[in-house]
Amino acid sequence: MHASTRRREIMHRLVTDGYVEAKALADELGVDASTIRRDLDALERAGQAQRTHGGARPTPGATAKLPYTMKEGERRTEKAAIAAAAARRVHDGDTVILDSGSTTYEVARALRQHANLTVITNDLRIATFIAETPGVRLLVTGGELLGSVYTLVGERAIAFLSDYTADWAFLGADAVDIDAGITNMNTLEVPLKRAMIAAAAHAVVVADSSKFGRRALAKVAGLDEITRVMTDSELPPDIARQFGRTLTCAHVASPPPHSGETANDEGDPAPYGT
Repeated sequence: MHASTRRREIMHRLVTDGYVEAKALADELGVDASTIRRDLDALERAGQAQRTHGGARPTPGATAKLPYTMKEGERRTEKAAIAAAAARRVHDGDTVILDSGSTTYEVARALRQHANLTVITNDLRIATFIAETPGVRLLVTGGELLGSVYTLVGERAIAFLSDYTADWAFLGADAVDIDAGITNMNTLEVPLKRAMIAAAAHAVVVADSSKFGRRALAKVAGLDEITRVMTDSELPPDIARQFGRTLTCAHVASPPPHSGETANDEGDPAPYGT
């Protein structure tokens, strides 16, 4: 298991249980205790956890979200495939809201071939990328910065979005479940995500398959409030079938020998159930 995936799992348990024990984590995740100690140290440095004797607990007031430095290399092939499929739904001249996150960052990258777009975002990394993309009008929400994840949140950001309408909103998610819907570990982001959904004609959740069948702390939206959920083809078919035509699974190609990870951008993947 990749370190960022393991640390995400530890964060899920911290938020859900309020405490993690290092020895139990080592046994359950199949690694040695020294690896878990390094993971807990990294989460403490990121302000996400407080070390205790034998384990850790969440930092009071922490964002409960993994920083970009832990997320940017995780499941990159899958995220690129999802992003390519998402970008094919957008037309030149559209207005697009991009939520914060590593998958929506890939959507921003995939949109660079479009012309005359207007992009609204609360993610400073996405904003920096878009600012260097010719022919795109960029609008950045105000708000308070969650530093480790480069995300703007708060009433100012919500008020900003209320003044605009968009064709598309692409949102990230910490967890996707057929019953619980779209949920998030960080409660501070939920009102802004809901404002994005309200502002857009089409709200699309982009989340890799590792997020499915899980529930995080705070509900963002029910599946009936979302136009489409887009993930990768690694999602088990029995889970995918539960979502019916709401779900699109983007095909993930195996990387060719002696090269980095690549995603298959050929064609528009059909939703499950077709």
